Amino acid sequence: MIRDYQAIQKNWFIKGQQRKIPTYGKHAGVKLMGILNYESGHIYCEEHDKYDAKVFLEFLKNTLAQYETGNIVMILDNAKIHHAKLIQPFLEENKNRLTLMFLPPYSPNLNLIEGLWGWLKSNVVNNVFCKQNYLLFFYFIVIIFYYFLFKNKPNSFN
Repeated sequence: MIRDYQAIQKNWFIKGQQRKIPTYGKHAGVKLMGILNYESGHIYCEEHDKYDAKVFLEFLKNTLAQYETGNIVMILDNAKIHHAKLIQPFLEENKNRLTLMFLPPYSPNLNLIEGLWGWLKSNVVNNVFCKQNYLLFFYFIVIIFYYFLFKNKPNSFN
């Protein structure tokens, strides 16, 4: 979840004079689901009101629609919705096109999209006092991030 308030991180202030940080007083945010295709650099994102198995199932369907041909290997954490009974028939039906691979527990550093989410949180939300309609700004930043991340990517792995 990308929250619309600043999380206090490293901060400088004069000793004995604590800095005051303005807040909205609400814990609103944006729940994003996304995929990052390392080969092409394509980023696909969806915003949702909640995370549950139904939403994840629709996300999987939309992912297959984004990539109409070829095999997809999706790297995921071990969230309960990624293992839900509701999605099992869909996975069985699409096993020739879609493979889910699960990371070891507590290893977000192995998932490329987690780097994007972390960057959004630390460099956008924590450095800009966002207004209510900040989502378009996020998408703009994602495009810039995509450009710099993938403009010099390797063509092959040895």
